[in-house]
Amino acid sequence: MVVLDATIVNIALPHIQDALEFSTTDLTWVVSSYTLTFGGLLLLGGRAGDILGRRRVFMTGILLFTFASLLGGLAQEPWQLLAARVLQGVGGAIASPTSLALITTTFPEGPERNRAFGVFAAVSAGGGAIGLLAGGMLTEWLDWRWVLFVNVPIGVLIAVLTPLYISESERHSGRFDIAGAVTSTAGMASLVYGFIRAADEGWRDSLTIGSFAAAVVLLLAFGIIESRAKEPITPLRMFADRNRSGTYVIMLSLAAAMFGMFFYIVLFVQNVLGYSPIEAGLAFLPVTVVIALGAGLSQRFLPVLGPKPFMLVGSALAMTGLAWQALISSDSSYVGGVLGPMLVFGFGMGLNFVTLTLTAVSGVAPHEAGAASGLLNTTQQVGGSLGLSILTTVFGTATKDEAEKQLPKFMADGTAEQKAEFARTHQLPAPWGHEVLAQGISTAFIPAAAMAVLALATAWLVIRVRKSDLDALSGSAGPGLG
Repeated sequence: MVVLDATIVNIALPHIQDALEFSTTDLTWVVSSYTLTFGGLLLLGGRAGDILGRRRVFMTGILLFTFASLLGGLAQEPWQLLAARVLQGVGGAIASPTSLALITTTFPEGPERNRAFGVFAAVSAGGGAIGLLAGGMLTEWLDWRWVLFVNVPIGVLIAVLTPLYISESERHSGRFDIAGAVTSTAGMASLVYGFIRAADEGWRDSLTIGSFAAAVVLLLAFGIIESRAKEPITPLRMFADRNRSGTYVIMLSLAAAMFGMFFYIVLFVQNVLGYSPIEAGLAFLPVTVVIALGAGLSQRFLPVLGPKPFMLVGSALAMTGLAWQALISSDSSYVGGVLGPMLVFGFGMGLNFVTLTLTAVSGVAPHEAGAASGLLNTTQQVGGSLGLSILTTVFGTATKDEAEKQLPKFMADGTAEQKAEFARTHQLPAPWGHEVLAQGISTAFIPAAAMAVLALATAWLVIRVRKSDLDALSGSAGPGLG
C-alpha cells in the first residue's frame, strides 16, 4: 500500500489537474510532496519503532496513512491535496521501516528470513507497477479520488489484523534525533527543488542557485549533527562495512533510474501511443511478473552464490534496459519500444531487491534493525526523488531544443485550427508534439542508464563475498554480513 501510493496517482494526474485546477508546475508536487516526506522521515520512523515498540509504531503509521488518504480523496483545493500527500508521506515513513524491522526480528537469520524477505521484496518492488494498473482502473471506471479512497478499507483491515498476528517488539531506551531528521529532509527537498526549478528557469536563476546552496548547507549540517549526536538516526557505523555501504549506493542509483522510467513511460504510452488510463496501467503489468520472478530466483539461490553475482547481473540488466529505452522515438511501438526494455529492466531489479534487502540488514544488532532498514528505504525513496528531478532537468532542456526545431515545421504544415489551438495552449499538437515528447524522454534515459552504470561499478568494485556471508544466509553460524 505504501509503495503503491508513490505511483498510483501518476495516471490520474490529468484528471486531478482538471478537477482542482492545478498549474502544470504545481502538479508535480502531487508526487514529490509524498516521496520527499516519505524518504526524508524514514530514518526517524525506523528509530521510533526501536524506541517505542515496532508493532505500536507500525499501527500508528498505518492509521495516519489511512486518515491522510481519506482527506486527500475529499480535497476540494490544491493545497488540501498537497497537505494530505505530505501527511501520507509521514504515515508511510512511520509504517514502512517498522514493517521491515518486524520481519528482521520475527524470523531467524537464514532460509526462513530469506523466504520472508522474498515475499516482502516482491510485493514492495511490484507495488509501483501495480499502482499504475490500479490507478488506471480506478480513474477510468470510478473517479480519480478513488486512487486515494482505496487505501481506507485496506488500512482499517491491517489495523484490525495486526494485533492478532504480530507480537510487540522489545522497547529500547533512546532519544529522537529531531535535528537530524529536519536537516536531512529539508536538505533533500532543497536539492530536488533546485533540479526541478532548473528545468523551467535555467541554471542561472537565483532561486535555483539558492536552492542548491541551501541543500549544501543543510546536508553538511546533517552530517555534522549525525557525527556528534549520541543517538543519531543515521549511525555512521552502518557505513563501516563495505558491503552494506555498497548496497546503499546500488539501491540509490537503481531507484533513481526506476522512478524516472515509470514516470516517463507513463507519459509516452498515454500521450504518444494514445493509451487510455486503464490501457496504460495494463501496459505495466508484465513488469510486475518479471520483478517477482527475479526476486524468487535470487531468494532461492542467494545462500549458494552469495549477493555479488545477483547485484552484477541485476545491475547489468537494468543498464541494458535503460540504454534500450534511450532509443525510443515517436515511431516506437509498445512491444519494441516499451515492453522489451521494461522486461529486461524489471528482471534486473527483481534480482537486486531481495539481495540488497538481505545484505543491508543481515548481521545488524536487533536494537539497530530499524535504523538499518530505514536507511535502506531512505536510499530508495530519496534516490527516486533525486533521480526523477535530475531526469526532469534533462527532459526539460531536450524538449525545449526539440520544440524549437519542430515549430517551423508546424507553422509551415499545420492547419488553421491547429495553429489556433497552439496559440491558446502553447502546446504543439501531434505529430510535432509527439516528436518533442519522444526526444525529451529518450534523452532523459541517458542519465538514467548512467545511474545504472554506477550501480554496476559499485557491485563490481565494492561488494565482497566472504564464507561467513554464505553461512549466515544459509542459516549456519557466522557473523553475517555485518
